[in-house]
Amino acid sequence: MAFITRTEALKRLRAQVAAGKPIVGCGAGTGISAKCAEAGGADLLIIYNSGRYRMAGRGSLAGLLSYGDANGIVVEMAAEVLPVVKDTPVLAGVNGTDPFRLMPVFLKQLKEMGFTGVQNFPTVGLIDGNFRANLEATGMGYDKEIAAIAEAHKLDLLTTPYVFDTDQAVAMAKAGADMLVAHVGLTTGGSIGAGVALTIDEAIDRVMQISAAGRKVNRDLLTICHGGPFDEPETVSAAMLRMPGIAGFFGATSIERLPTERGITGQVKNFKGMQLAPDAAAKAQQRKMDTLA
Repeated sequence: MAFITRTEALKRLRAQVAAGKPIVGCGAGTGISAKCAEAGGADLLIIYNSGRYRMAGRGSLAGLLSYGDANGIVVEMAAEVLPVVKDTPVLAGVNGTDPFRLMPVFLKQLKEMGFTGVQNFPTVGLIDGNFRANLEATGMGYDKEIAAIAEAHKLDLLTTPYVFDTDQAVAMAKAGADMLVAHVGLTTGGSIGAGVALTIDEAIDRVMQISAAGRKVNRDLLTICHGGPFDEPETVSAAMLRMPGIAGFFGATSIERLPTERGITGQVKNFKGMQLAPDAAAKAQQRKMDTLA
C-alpha cells in the first residue's frame, strides 16, 4: 500500500464532487471488507473498533462499552487491513477521550503506520442524558474529540469527524476538519440494526443544518451523511437529490454488515435448496461403480 497524503486525498475527493460523483466512505471491519469495498470504488476506508464488533455479530454500540481498548483494536486491525489496500486512503477511528494515551504521540504513530487520516470514533456524540452530562463534567466529553481532530490537523492528517448537531459542526470546522460526517443515529436494518431512527425527512433536515453551520466557518468544507434511515443505496440516492451541497455518504453497517447478512443467508438457502439424486438413480450409479471396481 502506497501512503496517500492528506493533500492527495482531498484532491481526489474534490475531483469526485466536481465530476458530479458522490464521495463514498466505507467502514471496514475485516480485510476482505476493505478489499471488496476498494474493488467497488470506495473513496475512503475507515477502520474502527465497532467494525470488528459488528462483523463479529455484535451491535455497533459495543464499541462504546468497555469490551476492549478501542485505540488498541484499531492498531491491531491496521495489520489486517492496510497491507491489502492498494490505492485508497485509509482512516483510523480514534477514541479522542482515551485517558491512557498521549494523543499527539498516538496520532503520529497512526500516520507512521500508513493511515491517511482519522475520524472520532468511539464518540460520546452517540450518548445523551445524565450519562453524557457526567462524561462532559468529568473530562471525558466531546471537547476531547474536538481537540484530537485539531491535533490531527496540525499533523496534516485528513480529518473527517462525526458531528451530531450544528454546534459541533462549528467547533469541528474551527478545529480544521476537512469533511464533516453528519451522523443522524445508528443505522437501521438487519439482525442487529437500530430500532429507533429519525424519519428520512428529519434526517435530511439535520444533515442540511449541520452542513450550513460548518460552511459558515469554512465555505469549502465538505459534508457527507451517515446513519439512521440512510441505509440502502436506493434510499440514500433519493435523499441525495434532496440535499444540494452534500457531497456523499459514509456507510459501515450499510456497506459490510447488511450485504454480509443477506449474502451468506441467501447462499446457504440456495445450497439447502439442492435435491439429492433419487434412490433408484443412486443405486444404479452404485452398481455401475461396483462393476467398474
